[in-house]
Amino acid sequence: MAFLKVVFGILISATVSMAHPGLGFGWGVGGAPPCGLFPQFYQFSCPQADDIVMSVLKKAIAKEPRIAASLLRLHFHDCFVQGCDASILLDDSATIVSEKNALPNRNSIRGFEVIDKIKTKLEEACPQTVSCADILAMAVRGSTVLSGGPSWELPLGRRDSKIASLSSSNNNIPPPNSTLQNLITLFQRQGLDEVDLVALSGGHTIGVARCATFKQRLYNQNGDNLPDQTLHKTYYNGLKSVCPKSGGDNNISPLDFRSPVKFDNLYFKLILRGKGLLNSDEVLFTGNVGNTMELVKAYAEDEKLFFKQFAKSMIKMGNSSPLTGFNGEVRKNCRLVN
Repeated sequence: MAFLKVVFGILISATVSMAHPGLGFGWGVGGAPPCGLFPQFYQFSCPQADDIVMSVLKKAIAKEPRIAASLLRLHFHDCFVQGCDASILLDDSATIVSEKNALPNRNSIRGFEVIDKIKTKLEEACPQTVSCADILAMAVRGSTVLSGGPSWELPLGRRDSKIASLSSSNNNIPPPNSTLQNLITLFQRQGLDEVDLVALSGGHTIGVARCATFKQRLYNQNGDNLPDQTLHKTYYNGLKSVCPKSGGDNNISPLDFRSPVKFDNLYFKLILRGKGLLNSDEVLFTGNVGNTMELVKAYAEDEKLFFKQFAKSMIKMGNSSPLTGFNGEVRKNCRLVN
């Protein structure tokens, strides 16, 4: 009889674990929430999750390579507000003031439709199992890999926020005209150091920026109607043709003009030559605070070193203050709370 009780207990435990992936993977006695994230979170409840994410990504990036950078930016702008909780995906509603309306996001943040497609397919395969926050984290890793960059073992188990924060979006996301000290301060708020700052800035190896984000460097960097003297002359003249002094705010220029859709270390090599597009890029080399200059040089010389640190810093950022266990929810629709 005792033997039968043990066997029955094991069967019940296995069944519960398969329905609720957190159980059996770090949950404490009495059904306490898990203490953290772990890569095997969906091992039983949705083992095909990453395959589904990648299948959607491959089609989306093949159609528009730029979408990889858009998803990377979407993840950053989510994590820097109240942790990686998918709050940026929420639309305006009776109870939500969307972060999409924040100054860093308005008319520029994109990639939502790709997340919607992934969510729809995951809901068909594994209803109300994979969170939007984890979908975004998996999509960013996949986008990095499909663009030629590194992969990493991704801790999972995040849950979705039931709230958004417009004010935190406006105050915590680093603006493109940031000084180096401002960048360091904003990254420190997220538990990220100078090494993380430089490595994660390397995400600008793919993607584009709007004229409005670098116009000040071209025409009035220090309030004296003169350009930023750290800009390479030829590069400066080329940017002026894309970004006129008046108008053209939505014209775009690649952050890494040498390989705008390939994830590599050319971003750092360009910064060394005065060809960083945003002020927040170039000050990593010219800002004269901390060790960022040496880090830029190191990543420019050694792509493998950059890839390794980028992966480590992405994991670190993604692990900052996640909602887990019974906190938050798993949204049915990433744009709406349940």
